[in-house]
Amino acid sequence: MEEGNQTVVSEFIFQGLCASKELQLFLLLPFSILYLMAVVGNLFVVILIIIDHHLHSPMYFLLANLSFIDFCLSSVTTPKLITDLLKDNKTISFGGCMSQILCVHFFGGGEMVLLVTMAYDRYVAICRPLHYSSIMDRQKCIWLVVISWTIGFIHAMSQLILVLELPFCGPRVIDSFFCDIPLVMKLACMNTDTLEILINADSGVLATTCFILLLISYTYILLTVQLHSKDGSSKALSTCTSHIIVVLLFFGPVIFIYLWPVSITWVDKFLAVFYSVITPLLNPAIYTLRNKDIKNAIKKLINHM
Repeated sequence: MEEGNQTVVSEFIFQGLCASKELQLFLLLPFSILYLMAVVGNLFVVILIIIDHHLHSPMYFLLANLSFIDFCLSSVTTPKLITDLLKDNKTISFGGCMSQILCVHFFGGGEMVLLVTMAYDRYVAICRPLHYSSIMDRQKCIWLVVISWTIGFIHAMSQLILVLELPFCGPRVIDSFFCDIPLVMKLACMNTDTLEILINADSGVLATTCFILLLISYTYILLTVQLHSKDGSSKALSTCTSHIIVVLLFFGPVIFIYLWPVSITWVDKFLAVFYSVITPLLNPAIYTLRNKDIKNAIKKLINHM
C-alpha cells in the first residue's frame, strides 16, 4: 500500500475556491494584498519587539512568537492559493500535499498551545502581580514556547502518519485550495470512517482542550479584575479583550471545521480562507491598535528614521 501511495497517485488536483475564471482573477489582487499585509505586519511585530528593549518582557516575547507562527501559517497555503488563481490546472505533488498537512497542523497546533501560554502569562500578571517577575522569568518563557512548538509537532506528526498509511490509487481531485485532511481522506481507496473519527478526535481534543483552558483562564482573570480599582481594571480589561478577540477568531473556524457534523463546501472554503489568510493579518492589527507599548515603540522607531 505504501508503494501504491507513491506510484499510483503522484499528484493531486485542486478545484480551487470557485469555478469562475473571472472571479478567480478578481480575487488575485485582494488575496495578494492581504498576504503581503500579513507577512509585513507579523514580521514587523517580531522585529519591533526584538529591537526595542522596552518590549523585552514575557508578554511581548510570547507575542513575537505568535506573530512568527502566524507568518509561517499564512505562508503554508496562501502563496499556492494566489498562484493557482492564475492557473487552469491546479496541481500539487503528493509530497507537497503531505508537507501542507504537516505544516498546517504543526503551526496551527503550536499556536493553540501558545495562546494558552499567553493566557497563563496574563493570569500571573493580573492575579499574582507581586510574583510575576519570579514566576515568568526568561527560562520559563523559553520552556513554555518550546513546549508549544513540541506539542504542535507531535500533533502534526500523529495526523500525518495516519494519512500516509492510506492507499491512494484512483480519484485525486480535492475540492479546496489546499490539502485538508478530511478532503484528502475521501480520496483513499478504502473505508476511512473509523480513521476519520480518530483524526477529527485528535484535532478536536487539542482544539477543545485549549479553548476550554482559555475560557477558564480569562473568566477567572475578568472576575479577579472586578475586585480591583477602576484604573487597573480598565488596563487589564483592555489587554484581555485583545487576547480574547484573537482566541475567538482563531478557534472559531477550527472548532467548526473539525467538530461540526455537517460539511458544507462553501462554508468550509470560507472558513479555510478566514483561518489561513485573514486571521494571521488580524492578529498583529489587533495587538498593535490596542496596545500602548507597541504604539509608543512604533512612534520611537519612526522618529529615529
